[in-house]
Amino acid sequence: MRTIRALLPEATASGQTIELPPAVFQHLVKVLRLTAGADLQLFNGVGQRFSAQLTDVGKKTANVTIIEELISNTESPLQTHMGLVMSKGDRFDYALQKATELGVTHITPLTSERCDLKLKADRIEKKMQHWQGVIASACEQCYRDVVPKLAPIQSLSQWTGEQNSDVKLVLHTATSQPDWQTAAPSSISFLIGPEGGLTDEEVKHSKAQGFDAWQLGPRILRTETAPVVILSLLQQRWGDF
Repeated sequence: MRTIRALLPEATASGQTIELPPAVFQHLVKVLRLTAGADLQLFNGVGQRFSAQLTDVGKKTANVTIIEELISNTESPLQTHMGLVMSKGDRFDYALQKATELGVTHITPLTSERCDLKLKADRIEKKMQHWQGVIASACEQCYRDVVPKLAPIQSLSQWTGEQNSDVKLVLHTATSQPDWQTAAPSSISFLIGPEGGLTDEEVKHSKAQGFDAWQLGPRILRTETAPVVILSLLQQRWGDF
């Protein structure tokens, strides 16, 4: 039987009793139909995991009581910051979900010259909340106890200029094959462009900011496929795969 997990930032210590937020109550009680006494796991998003039990289940509210703290060891030693140009439909959701499963630690949605998602100011907050939910759900599913940090939307040029990771990569076609350095870095920033690709000027600008251009094989990868490939390679080479 699978373990049911829920994100509760308020969870910090054994013995706590916490009232479930409405969204968590809806999922656990209304959708999964859990009743009083049901066992589950809680995580607080910053590295702690707990065993807990559902209590005081009513029509609109329920509590959860923390029993004990559990060992949490699912975080990669490699810090990875993904700058991903936004895309329409569910492609961006898929990329966020899979990147979270593969251990990404920081995510920044980016705009670029060929970005096909144009958000009006009144839609940005709602979209950010949706993306945060996608990331949190992925953490519940894959047993991560640290929720990746989702940064506000930035321009590609601003993001590349602010990165100070040990290794900085821009994924681009018609460039060099990966050149793996011998010493394992502690942090990596990588840039993934939109469906239409990065412009030559954007690649040139990234290189001027210290990014190395890498091509992942002879085939062109979709914007939602590239995060899966690069994170798998990085985790295998320098992470915890």
